Amino acid sequence: MRLSGWMALCLLVLSVSACTHAKPKPLVPLELSYGTKADAIALNTQGAQAFQAGQMAEAKNLFGQAVKAAPDSGQAHYNYALALNALGQTDQARQEFIEAANLAPGDKVIWDSPALRPFGNPDVPKGAPKEHPYGTNRPTIGSGPR
Repeated sequence: MRLSGWMALCLLVLSVSACTHAKPKPLVPLELSYGTKADAIALNTQGAQAFQAGQMAEAKNLFGQAVKAAPDSGQAHYNYALALNALGQTDQARQEFIEAANLAPGDKVIWDSPALRPFGNPDVPKGAPKEHPYGTNRPTIGSGPR
């Protein structure tokens, strides 16, 4: 009886921990920042609607026009990169994600994009890599302490 109680408790703990795993947030287009030209905002809104409807080619076209209308908008470049990424044009999407990050250096949503995620959080200071205190070479005969 005791064993079955412990097994049930372990099963409960494992199932609860499996359910709490955070799912990645879905990638959604961003609104353009305040002060952007009205035509760029309209193109971005239409592109976001097309993106949400799954019409990625149309979204790419509209977001591309929004980038031309507001070339200094990090959000416009991010949205264009989302559409490119959804269409499988990952090399061009990566360039647009990087451009978006350069134009909006503190935007956490942009920095968490698929292309920039491997580079980590922009707010965390990057220091010199830490060296292993004991070296990285394998010990050999006669290399021990004296």
